Amino acid sequence: MADVGMTDGRELRADCGSCFGLCCVALPFAASADFAVGKDAGQPCHNLRDDFRCGIHGTLRQQGFAGCTVYDCFGAGQKVSQVTFGGHDWRRAPGTAQRMFEVFPVMRQLHELLWYLTQALALPRARPVHDELRLALDETERLTLRDPGALVELDVAAHRQQVNTLLLRTSELVRGEIPRRKDRRGADLIGAKLGGADLRAANLRGAYLIGADLRRADLRTADLIGADLRGADLGGADLTGAIFVTQSQLNAARGDTATRVPDTLTRPAHWAAPRGAGRRR
Repeated sequence: MADVGMTDGRELRADCGSCFGLCCVALPFAASADFAVGKDAGQPCHNLRDDFRCGIHGTLRQQGFAGCTVYDCFGAGQKVSQVTFGGHDWRRAPGTAQRMFEVFPVMRQLHELLWYLTQALALPRARPVHDELRLALDETERLTLRDPGALVELDVAAHRQQVNTLLLRTSELVRGEIPRRKDRRGADLIGAKLGGADLRAANLRGAYLIGADLRRADLRTADLIGADLRGADLGGADLTGAIFVTQSQLNAARGDTATRVPDTLTRPAHWAAPRGAGRRR
């Protein structure tokens, strides 16, 4: 069985080679701009191979499955596969399939919380709440180790609310030194023209930034937890020190090599070169 315990380093990145293709089976998706076809929960994607790998992994975007390229389980897939179910896959043990598919979305939420809590603990300005953050981290990890039945019955929404209270306090501590911070929490900014905007330390939690023009925007130390960045243009934007940004948010957005991203994340391969790159002066 793969060692995916979190006592040392915490495995919060997806390891598809240690997972039984759970995101390709357990979750439903509808035919849309993100998925070329739809499927029901519990139904394997037609691109899933017998070895639980994706048959079109290298060309997902080109074949209309951009949604797959932005999904992140935060390591929940291998945790369910190798720890909760002890390495017994749903194909060889079909009696476990339904329960495994029910557990996966719960585990994914818990692992997302582990990721946010780990990020919060790495922020020096959040030191006043570090002890509480560690307690929340340990409790969340204990929840991930419950048996399948207990995980399915878990009130994960209530636990998320408790953790979110701590994350809000963390956000205020980190952003507190910037005066006149913009509060756009949950704002409808779909398609907004925010090119070059000063959004330092802004509260953009849960904001709808779908298709927004954020080129050259200053997003340093902004709180982007839960912000919807699908199709947002981050070309040349500065996200240095932005808090609670996930890799999936960057993957869903557009950017270029001039975009500055947090050190903990990777610039998506599909991002373009800066506009005007390569032109003669």
